[in-house]
Amino acid sequence: MRQLTRHLAIGSGLTLALALGAGCTPLDIDMRGAFGNAPSTAEAARTAAPTAPRPAPDERGIISYPGYQVAVARSGDTLARLAARIGANAEELARFNGIQTGDSLRDGEIVLLPNRVAEPAGGPIRAPGEVDIATVAGGAIARADAQKVETTALAPAPQVGAEPVRHRVERGETAYSIARLYNVSVRSLADWNGLGPDFMVREGQYLLIPVPDPDATPPRRTAAATAAVTPPGAGSPTPTPPSAARPLPAETTAPAAAPAPPVAAPDLGRTETPASSARMVRPVEGAIIRDYAKGRNDGIDIAASPGAPVKAADAGTVAAITEDSNKIPIVVIRHEGGLLTVYSNLAALRVGKGDTVTRGQQIAEIPRNGAAALHFEVRDGFESVDPNRYLRP
Repeated sequence: MRQLTRHLAIGSGLTLALALGAGCTPLDIDMRGAFGNAPSTAEAARTAAPTAPRPAPDERGIISYPGYQVAVARSGDTLARLAARIGANAEELARFNGIQTGDSLRDGEIVLLPNRVAEPAGGPIRAPGEVDIATVAGGAIARADAQKVETTALAPAPQVGAEPVRHRVERGETAYSIARLYNVSVRSLADWNGLGPDFMVREGQYLLIPVPDPDATPPRRTAAATAAVTPPGAGSPTPTPPSAARPLPAETTAPAAAPAPPVAAPDLGRTETPASSARMVRPVEGAIIRDYAKGRNDGIDIAASPGAPVKAADAGTVAAITEDSNKIPIVVIRHEGGLLTVYSNLAALRVGKGDTVTRGQQIAEIPRNGAAALHFEVRDGFESVDPNRYLRP
């Protein structure tokens, strides 16, 4: 899944996660709402949408996607030992993942690579039916890099699968809050990233968000729900049909009052202000240089002048502010109805995480150096949707 690398985040302030003994389910106190009797939503994270298993790494432990690579640690690995095995710089790998070179790693733990190493046999994992891969860096501007794969009769076939979202853990987050944000189970999140039995995560850690299982079937209706449906017309009396032998009696009716004289309708066009029926406003003025294409580009790319204002497409709350591997900011805003909007390739941010924004409020500007364009996405829960559906009347 060539999805953008969003590093999305939710929650702020204090979040408490306690492990009730080895192997026990940790206590997940949800601090996002009221205190006291506020119910925990941990169970919702355990019973989320089904996800596919994590791809198997190569003999070095490398899982390679078009947009990035990760290394899977083995039992007894330190970061330095892992770096030596995959041919990476240990110091750079440590800084990028917020740990020390001598730190021990769990068996199956994921480590994100800041730079690409040699590709596994068969090349990176590709989206189904795709040869040209649109690599979206940091949830940002989609860069369509045509990649020609040359194979021989003996070369292994490229792996096929979806590219997961990468999430960088922020202070105060837990595995449960991250699982809730992406609508995946905390167990699946732990299996994909090699988390321990306490599901603990650290600030600065990169996590892969499990991708949906393409073979999962939608839930079936229960027998009780099926039995509750009654056939049309059941339980209501059947009226007597009309008969040609017994015609209806003649009726004479008189109007209750004389009809009112006609009154000229007012010209509402003189006073009515035209309004757009679009749910969202355009985040930046400019032409669409790359349109939405499910499975290829999860948003739209809009050309803009350097320094042009970037506006919130609709009212909402800033759910996350992060950055891609090139340190370019990314803003995610949560809206009513479970919608998220993503704004990539930004500069001069004017909002912070947790801020409430209004429709059309400026949140940043287009960078004055580099690509003069905005990558904009609309997501309904886990899935990307066509932004044009919300921007056009």
